[in-house]
Amino acid sequence: MYAPERQQEILRLARDGGRVDVLSLAEEFKVTAETIRRDLKALDRAGLVRRVHGGAIPAGRLDFEPDLAEREGTAADEKDRIARAALVELPAEGSVILDAGSTVARVAAALPLESTLTVVTHGLPTAARLADHPGIQLHLIGGRVRQRTRAAVDAWALRAYGEIRADVLFLAANGFSVGGGLTTPDLAEAAVKRAAVAAARRVVLLADSAKHGQEHFARFGDLSDVDLLITDTGLDPDDAAAIESAGTEVVRA
Repeated sequence: MYAPERQQEILRLARDGGRVDVLSLAEEFKVTAETIRRDLKALDRAGLVRRVHGGAIPAGRLDFEPDLAEREGTAADEKDRIARAALVELPAEGSVILDAGSTVARVAAALPLESTLTVVTHGLPTAARLADHPGIQLHLIGGRVRQRTRAAVDAWALRAYGEIRADVLFLAANGFSVGGGLTTPDLAEAAVKRAAVAAARRVVLLADSAKHGQEHFARFGDLSDVDLLITDTGLDPDDAAAIESAGTEVVRA
């Protein structure tokens, strides 16, 4: 199969399934992963797909949102490094908001047993990981639970965040950049994230480098709303410098 034929078939698969991944395509077409990456790069340049970590989505699918299981397995090593680096930002005592997100949930799982904090979260997986922690006073924000992310949203959640003031928020985002700001596919989830940002004195964004430059349907803030970005070494140093020039400290774990 010639490259243009393969690329046309890749485009069809992306449109039919909403996403394609490099390893599955390499196996299907009996070519190397690097060949598929070149195909996706060509399709991306043509404006037909948008490359994401491990694959691509059809152009225009700004509402694309992987489910929880897929997000847990994506960039796992990078997320573990980010979570470990985030532990340094925990206050010795005080209050912390943990956003709903796979990287933030890793922070919850890594909290030392000797930690004594008040933790607020609207993420069910995060709350489940902290429910038996001996030193954590856990507050679970209620609301309608989105099945795809297991996050509580809507009026109850917004009202609860409007009534608190926490020391630090560990924030998640599906996309971030200086120009595009902070984005996520769902409007209801974006509203809760915006409320959580307003409820914290300090905001720490935890996001792997594959999310840099991505823009999704619902924008919930500017990157300047973030005091510190903790990401991985995949973020280009020039991009990190641009982010810092705009006022956000960057740690590449």
